[in-house]
Amino acid sequence: MSIPDLKGLLETAQRIQSEVARVREELARKIVEGETGGGLCRCTANGRGEVLSLVIDPAIAGDKKMIEDLAVGAINIALTRARELAEADLSRATGGMPLPPGLFGG
Repeated sequence: MSIPDLKGLLETAQRIQSEVARVREELARKIVEGETGGGLCRCTANGRGEVLSLVIDPAIAGDKKMIEDLAVGAINIALTRARELAEADLSRATGGMPLPPGLFGG
């Protein structure tokens, strides 16, 4: 590989790294929601996979097992949507090139 080729490769890697960092910042502001039990339990998360809230309808307050099951389901749905959102946004940022796990702070 010649020096100009190496320089171009490094410039491309830096540009991708910068774009990935920008997308990660944007993901923190994007919101997804997971809902179970026909809305009895709702979980809100951001695009970085951080749970922001969990709302449980008071109508099921006395049923501990139902609350636990609905909460787990809502959280898993929200986190799956957050992961899908992040993958789509990062794929656009890298032009569809897959990034190895942990690259650029991922």
